Amino acid sequence: MIEPIADALNLTPTQSQLLLTGVWLVSLGLIRWFVLVVVHRRIEDPAIWYRTQKLLSYTITFVGIVVLASIWIDGSGIATYIGLLTAGLAIALSDVLKNLAGWLFIVLRRPFRLGERIQIGEHRGDVIDIRAFRFTLFEIAGERVEAEQPTGRLMHVPNGLVFTEPLANFTEGFEYVWHEIPVLITFESDWEAAEQIISEAIEELSPDETEMRAMDELRETMIEYRIGDMSLDPKVYVTVRDSGVLLTGRLLAEAHILRQVEQDVWKALLKAFAQRDDINLAYPTERRVS
Repeated sequence: MIEPIADALNLTPTQSQLLLTGVWLVSLGLIRWFVLVVVHRRIEDPAIWYRTQKLLSYTITFVGIVVLASIWIDGSGIATYIGLLTAGLAIALSDVLKNLAGWLFIVLRRPFRLGERIQIGEHRGDVIDIRAFRFTLFEIAGERVEAEQPTGRLMHVPNGLVFTEPLANFTEGFEYVWHEIPVLITFESDWEAAEQIISEAIEELSPDETEMRAMDELRETMIEYRIGDMSLDPKVYVTVRDSGVLLTGRLLAEAHILRQVEQDVWKALLKAFAQRDDINLAYPTERRVS
């Protein structure tokens, strides 16, 4: 391309390269200005306009570098130049490419969907948005709020973490999770009566096992992940601790309402325990025997 222009304008090869470089830079500036004017008329959101402007600038810069390289580097070296440029970009943009690959993994393999509750690494929340480079969680629990309730914060998580961090999905294929409610009573209490009260309370609030086994999503999940037949009945486990007898009620509950379920169970237990003189809640104590 250089030699025909040099012959036609009676210029040296270096002068021709300088001329082409100037024309190309001016052309890029005009193209950028024209595209921005057209696009700006159709975009009213300042955030979208900012991202569009940045993306266009990066694209024009990349194209400009490639074209300028073709002007100043001969045909034998252009392939090497492009190879080195591509390798350099791959290293410099490794995080960006990893996030993009993570987005493809999320879209194709579906480890989670919008509205599902997940935990990835130390981050836990409900998925409310999935984009090319990151997804957004409506954070739950965390350092300030307990019992699976929202903190009110939005957490933006890079997509690339799906390849490096453990991912737990609380609602995929089955909307329920096992939830345990520990109740510590004194050694002097009638633990068998307390066990019966806890058992009745959690059975009252547990979903019906027959209805749950009829759910198509449960059957599909058990088949897909080779999960054997499991008991869905609520249970009470008895353990001895330093300060008393620990009775742990275990029941299935919807992942999004764990705190409400725990509150309902405790209300029922406190009302039942208040009517009995032989059941008392325990707390850390010291006993001295002389």
